[in-house]
Amino acid sequence: MSDLMKVSSNPHIRSKVTTKSIMLAVVVALLPAAGFGIYNFGLDALILILVTIATTVLTEYLYEKAMHKPVTIGDFSAVVTGLLLALNLPSTAPWWIAVIGGVFAILVVKMLFGGLGQNFMNPALGARCFLLISYTSIMCNFQTDTYTGATPLAALKAGEDVNILDMVIGRTAGTIGETSMIAIVIGACFLLLLGVIDLRIPGTYLVSFIIFLILFGGHGVDPAFISAHLAGGGLMLGAFFMATDYVTRPITKKGQYLYGIFLGVLTGIFRIFGPSAEGVSYAIIIGNLIVPLIEKVTLPKAFGKGGERS
Repeated sequence: MSDLMKVSSNPHIRSKVTTKSIMLAVVVALLPAAGFGIYNFGLDALILILVTIATTVLTEYLYEKAMHKPVTIGDFSAVVTGLLLALNLPSTAPWWIAVIGGVFAILVVKMLFGGLGQNFMNPALGARCFLLISYTSIMCNFQTDTYTGATPLAALKAGEDVNILDMVIGRTAGTIGETSMIAIVIGACFLLLLGVIDLRIPGTYLVSFIIFLILFGGHGVDPAFISAHLAGGGLMLGAFFMATDYVTRPITKKGQYLYGIFLGVLTGIFRIFGPSAEGVSYAIIIGNLIVPLIEKVTLPKAFGKGGERS
């Protein structure tokens, strides 16, 4: 009986899961995509990955030291941001692009809005979109010694045939981490098995995108066309690793389904009707911006409120 009389401050239900453990799991899950990117594009990819991670970690450390705040680089969130940003860069990008992107991701998108848990958009994607707008020619240059043609999605949009098996394996041009669908799915399965993410957002995202392709893609139910779009570009990387970001996704279950549908439709609009063959990054960034509205309309009403007045 005495145990029932104990009083403690909230939260009363505690979890052993920490930010550090979640971020470490994400880093491990991204290693297959990063490893294949290094194998596919060589030393240039490795250098960009190391420079980007070093920049994000150092930027966070210096900012917190300068502002006399607790240093939080030990939670590995800056490492995740740097790794995700690096995987969204072409291997041909110069090292200073990685530095500018890393500083922008941490300083502008994350720290100036209060740090981890306060940023209004995914820092890595925010930095990628900033780099795409500021340095378009560099960010869209995928010409390497191994791959000299357009990316598969660009070729598909131009009406050319693409090799879907090469797209699934990753033997194509593209950013460092987006080319191998197999490597990305392996990492996603790891996060799903650990319970770090679930299928609500990525599943709804992919299904709604497929439905959009069938209705408006001009090819009907064409398995080859649909498979190429699923395997190409940053769709899988975005769906499983960036759309599921704890900070910038809706917290309600209904909101997560709506969020996934919004991302799928918006990605479809960008890819089918837009001038670019991609669209995942901008779709997720715009989705991040409407998350407060989604949560407002899907947040359950408090008990005893919202009923009819007598």
